[in-house]
Amino acid sequence: MKLLQRASPVAALALATLITNATAEDVLISKRQLSKRQLNPEGQYNMSFFHINDVHAHLDEFSSSGTDCTNPSRGCYGGYARVKSTIDDIRPTVGDSLFLNVGDEFQGTLFYTYYGGEKIAETLNQLQFDAMTLGNHEFDGGDDELGAFLENLTFPVVSANIQSTQPQLNATIRPYHIFEQYQLAVIGVTTDTTPQIANVGPLTSFEDPVEAVQRTVDYIRSTTNITRIAAITHIGYEEDQRLAQETAGLYLIMGGHSHTLLLPANDTDAEDAEGEYPTIVNNRDGEEVFVVTAYRWGEYLGYIDVLYDAEGRILEYRGAPIHLTNTTEQDPGLQAQIDAWRVPFEAFAAEELGQSNVILDQSTCQRQECLLGDFMADAMFAYRSNLSSEADFALINAGGIRATIDEGPITRGEVLTSFPFGNAIVEITLSGDDIWKVLEGIFTRVSQFNGRAVTSGVQLSQQIRVGYNPANSNGTKLVNVTIGGQPLDREAEYQVVTLDFLAGGGDNFFLPVTDFVTLDTQDEVLTQYILRQSPVDIALDGRIAVVNGTASNSTSNGTSSDTGVNNSTTDASEGNVGSGGASGSNSASIASGISVGAGMMLIVLTIIISLLA
Repeated sequence: MKLLQRASPVAALALATLITNATAEDVLISKRQLSKRQLNPEGQYNMSFFHINDVHAHLDEFSSSGTDCTNPSRGCYGGYARVKSTIDDIRPTVGDSLFLNVGDEFQGTLFYTYYGGEKIAETLNQLQFDAMTLGNHEFDGGDDELGAFLENLTFPVVSANIQSTQPQLNATIRPYHIFEQYQLAVIGVTTDTTPQIANVGPLTSFEDPVEAVQRTVDYIRSTTNITRIAAITHIGYEEDQRLAQETAGLYLIMGGHSHTLLLPANDTDAEDAEGEYPTIVNNRDGEEVFVVTAYRWGEYLGYIDVLYDAEGRILEYRGAPIHLTNTTEQDPGLQAQIDAWRVPFEAFAAEELGQSNVILDQSTCQRQECLLGDFMADAMFAYRSNLSSEADFALINAGGIRATIDEGPITRGEVLTSFPFGNAIVEITLSGDDIWKVLEGIFTRVSQFNGRAVTSGVQLSQQIRVGYNPANSNGTKLVNVTIGGQPLDREAEYQVVTLDFLAGGGDNFFLPVTDFVTLDTQDEVLTQYILRQSPVDIALDGRIAVVNGTASNSTSNGTSSDTGVNNSTTDASEGNVGSGGASGSNSASIASGISVGAGMMLIVLTIIISLLA
């Protein structure tokens, strides 16, 4: 059964009533129920779950690019006033229910940049969440800032794999919470890559999520009569599925971190989704686990209604993410507060810096060369070249690029929304051999220095061109590199313009270094570049390309035994930003699209013209 956006309180009530009174033919039934229709009805229990994840400070509605909604005719989405109105209308009609937050409330708009966690906490309390787990972004401002935020919340915060002796974190974070009135426990878990992608203090550590969840499930089941256990997991969609497969006793996972769109198979927009809502995975005992997540920024409110048996397993489910669009009403009281909170930074954010004749797209930056990645990396190189003639190229992490800049006027607010972290530009010296290892690690997604996961894709300035072959085995995907039009010399030294976050070890690109001088911030460098380049009119140029073959082992300059270009895509998972920097989730899957090189396009065009002649 599909839930769509709420058009009015009356419509929402009718929809919720329809869901509640659905017959067996109306619901989606798990395979296990097919053999359990005679289960004693006294042992069955119905429960509804509303969930949201990765809002990233989008307290107010936004455009499809994630920036402020300045043109409603193009569509406005999300905003906590819409979430509150929808929850307040639907939740009272569905019986027992929980409203759960799956983390990454921090970082992404000026509501966080200007206020820190203050207004976010105030909003979440008004929404009356029942529990929350922590995302990696909650640590962006450090443990002390997070501790102050958590002390202001009026609901439990759970994460089973975080251990901290920081006083406020130690006092507020619990591995799970039991809702006695429902005889149900909710476990939380946070990506264990957080120390590499956020500003985690020395008093806080992260355990493997699978081990922490299984230990907690076992503890709850051995010390209480609770059989119904759900998890809110900020680890990413792929990791959620692995968690489901490698544990037992857990049957519902509500996830976040990877910004994954899941929709029911019968949804009219299902072709745009990365998987089904719910995704059903068998656990290590061969039993079904239901995995759901609600995309990102609050554009969707997740909703799933389940029927439990006496052992806490799920027999039936119904529901779907609720799309929050222009037609969804806003709670007037909360929206008035949000409007008032905008006033101090509104004039600053609205200042126009220039014009763009193209959409500076962010949505593909983790998977391939993207326009906003090109533009930012070129801006960094141009900035450094104005100060020094030594720079060879610029390199940034794709996960630090947070929102598309639309065609038309470019405002300061858009720049800060797209690059909200205040990263500083730095220049570091690397050998050609180390550059090769850095790039190989990025495309392999495993560092060639330390063997740990690389947690973001890459974007490059036009001075460097890279070819890689995703079909090759890990450690051999990089095929060729040219810098300044010349093949990479493994024995030479190069000056690399990058970010302080990356130079210090963020996203595990480089071996950490500290002997660098911090220069201007990323957002200010881009602002000055826009002022000089406006109107912006650029196109992708193939600086990151998929090629055939492998790198030659007989040379030291990174030339390829076959450099035929197939396409210009890279691959990485949805990025998530850490302290002053960014990361992708550790749930990347290797995939590549196919595009045709300019020469091949010319041949095809010639053939078509000859056929039409």
